[in-house]
Amino acid sequence: MSRRAQFLEVLGIPAEWVLRQRAGGEPQALALPEAGEVATVDAPLSAAPAALAALAALAAPAAPAVSIAEAPPVAEAPVGAPAQAAAPTPPAEAPLTIDRAPAMPSLVPAGPEPGSAQVDREADIATMDWPALEAAVAGCTACGLCQTRTNTVFGVGDRQAEWMLIGEAPGENEDQQGEPFVGQAGKLLDNMLGALGLARGRNVFIANVLKCRPPGNRNPEPDEVAQCEPFLRRQIALVKPKVIVVLGRFAAQSLLRSTTPIGKLRGTVHTYEGIPVVVTYHPAYLLRTLTDKARAWEDLCLAREVHDRAGAGA
Repeated sequence: MSRRAQFLEVLGIPAEWVLRQRAGGEPQALALPEAGEVATVDAPLSAAPAALAALAALAAPAAPAVSIAEAPPVAEAPVGAPAQAAAPTPPAEAPLTIDRAPAMPSLVPAGPEPGSAQVDREADIATMDWPALEAAVAGCTACGLCQTRTNTVFGVGDRQAEWMLIGEAPGENEDQQGEPFVGQAGKLLDNMLGALGLARGRNVFIANVLKCRPPGNRNPEPDEVAQCEPFLRRQIALVKPKVIVVLGRFAAQSLLRSTTPIGKLRGTVHTYEGIPVVVTYHPAYLLRTLTDKARAWEDLCLAREVHDRAGAGA
């Protein structure tokens, strides 16, 4: 079984549609593998969503034809009848406008004011070693999240890892256990790491932008991100990874200082302080949107390629 087939099996993706070839090289219709046949990688995985979309389009009912009734004939005025004023021309219709959903707020916080206490705080955090940094996170009261947390979630893994994974914020399970990515999303992340030959505590450090859980798992607020980001920046500086994988829109926009949607951020290698950054979907999102597991696989393959190149150049 190929590495790709093993990866898809780990992520729980069913058998792929396979593009078969006729004699002479002409493409044939997509078909599932025969019974007992291993799903092969004859066509790029990126072709699968397009093929499924095409099949969905074929299955969609055709829109009914619109019939246009003939206009009734205009009666001619009798000869000698007084001329009537022409009917006023109706005003042109206003152009059709479409109400669109408001864009989701950005998590990119504004920088601290020069000379403010926040500048001094960030400068202090930037000099901390691991014990001091962990103690600072555990005792942090910089924002209101300290009032509702059960535990801070500092991060877990190899502190000299070549891979660093960064998520958004702790959820309920993380808040209870004090560790990032536990529960069902954590199990999926562990499977994704296993498909790359990685594991928690072995050449991987896992952290979040926020170290405390937002109540009700709500989205982080920009001021909360601004208070927690210095901790994450110091963690990255101490780990010195060869590649960073960012999980989810909030983490990506925060780390890359961008408002670009995640769909446009993924598939491209970004940089943070000279470190290559690959963006992919959050595991919790993948649990709800199984079709995007294939895209997450592509992102992890890109990250592995970036890591291997960085190792070759070391």
